[in-house]
Amino acid sequence: MSKIGIMGGTFNPIHLAHLIMAEHAYEQFSLDKILFMPSKNPPHKPQTDIISDLYRSRMVQLAIEDNPHFEFSSLEIDREGTTYTFETLEDLCEKYPENEYYFILGADSLFTIEHWRNPDRIFELSQVIAAGRDHLSDGEMLKQIAYISTKFHANIHLLRTPNMDISSQMLREKIRLGQSIRYYVPKEVEEYILEHKLYKE
Repeated sequence: MSKIGIMGGTFNPIHLAHLIMAEHAYEQFSLDKILFMPSKNPPHKPQTDIISDLYRSRMVQLAIEDNPHFEFSSLEIDREGTTYTFETLEDLCEKYPENEYYFILGADSLFTIEHWRNPDRIFELSQVIAAGRDHLSDGEMLKQIAYISTKFHANIHLLRTPNMDISSQMLREKIRLGQSIRYYVPKEVEEYILEHKLYKE
């Protein structure tokens, strides 16, 4: 049985905090590989802010191409309609039932996941790895983990990782203002954004 991590998100754009979170999850939970899976139509984000699937997918591929245990997945990008995590996990478990899945998320998602579509199926089909944020103490994170674990009989783990105050929204705003995003994203991603004039409007 292989242990497969799943890093989902719009990756609009992907940045170093995403990569560091995934690398720490890989090491701390002895995962065999991590799938980076851009979302097509996430239900919680306005579509007007999200650039094309092609651009976002290519940036993810550029960001992870030199890491042998990171792998790009187009599973959600290829699906029509709204992207729901429980459906992604059902697809993976049906196609590759021999694997054990670990869904990696940030603290903000941990505090909203009970309101996602069919959260019980998410916890039934995967273990969850939750990374903290600067504005939350370990005590607050552990309290939320205990609450969700009890409510859904879930298996949730706290990820120990450096807190990096980077967001895709912040990077899009810096680009719009003509400011540098150097060192916030891999060099290849920065060059791709500049080459294609992404996020300028």
